[in-house]
Amino acid sequence: MEPVLWQVLAGTRGGPNRARLLRALDERPRNANRLAEDLDLAYKTVRHHLDVLEENGVIESTDQNYGAVYLPTDRTRTHWDTVEEIIDQLE
Repeated sequence: MEPVLWQVLAGTRGGPNRARLLRALDERPRNANRLAEDLDLAYKTVRHHLDVLEENGVIESTDQNYGAVYLPTDRTRTHWDTVEEIIDQLE
């Protein structure tokens, strides 16, 4: 899981936004619209990054319908120290 976290959060141009999304979801699970508002990002940008995170097993959603709520997976929570290390380096 650690290589995946490094790749999606630090290895690409969109990593910093994905790190922001992941930290926000750790604070409180939310849907894409709420994340876009809370982080002042475009909805399409948030959807793209959520898709990348979900495809890589970093987050999961309550369902695939409109308004799905996202949260970190148990696997991600197990490696949260790595997430924090990556976010610290990005800041």
